[in-house]
Amino acid sequence: MAAGDPEQARYCGRLSYLCLKLSLITYSTTFWVIGALVLAVGIYAEIERQKYKTLESAFLAPAIILILLGIVMFLVSFVGVLASLRDNLCLLQAFMYILGICLLIELTGGVVALIFRNQTIKFLNDNIRRGIENYYDDLDFKNIMDSVQKQFKCCGGEDYRDWSQNVYHNCEAPGPLACGVPYTCCIRNKTDIINTMCGYKTIDQERLSVQHVIHVRGCTNAVLIWFLDNYSIMAGVLLGILLPQFLGVLLTLLYVTRVEDIISEHKLGQSLFGAAPAPDLAGAGCCMCYPG
Repeated sequence: MAAGDPEQARYCGRLSYLCLKLSLITYSTTFWVIGALVLAVGIYAEIERQKYKTLESAFLAPAIILILLGIVMFLVSFVGVLASLRDNLCLLQAFMYILGICLLIELTGGVVALIFRNQTIKFLNDNIRRGIENYYDDLDFKNIMDSVQKQFKCCGGEDYRDWSQNVYHNCEAPGPLACGVPYTCCIRNKTDIINTMCGYKTIDQERLSVQHVIHVRGCTNAVLIWFLDNYSIMAGVLLGILLPQFLGVLLTLLYVTRVEDIISEHKLGQSLFGAAPAPDLAGAGCCMCYPG
């Protein structure tokens, strides 16, 4: 073996360490900033929501979802930033395990939802009916439901009769909305003037008699069918969610392995060349930083 081979190996090892370190710092910092932005948007949205909120309910509140997502992203990414800067094995392993657990939970949840598809659909329909009960009191749900019914050309959760759960749309209720559905359920051309009473007296009618007036299929099935028809978009969304987490786990695993190798080489060099004894790190456990 040539005399320069050990030096070349040491150089390559140092280069791989620096590349992994820089990659992990960039990865963690990016999601740390994204988490902070998501949290800030969620807090702002929740402040605005509280100004107009008339119902003490957080059902499908986008602000609450954004706040929770932002907190998780911010804290987990902060652990990754701190761990990669300090080469702290405890924090690096914690970061890797947290990402791995999140990834497993998401995969398990997706598999369980597919296996128990009927129960999942029933769960979604039940929650939509619960939201329909408070349709005019919960502005977040109202905006979401109106948007979904417009975009996917659907009405209600299971079907248009779900609107009978609302006190204003129930057939026994007084007023012009009784036994009708919101105008977002109506079939109309883009050039039509919006008629907010187009769904008048449709809930108690048969599907065939009202299918030319309103969309009779439920939004749960409409959204599922759209995803199945646009499987490439669905695959892209899933990859966009799962791939960054898998990349984070893989990157952290490689970096942890490299840091452990450097620590072992450092200790071996001290024992072979009789260097000054290192401080006693017996009690440090895994919270050991890369020796300078």
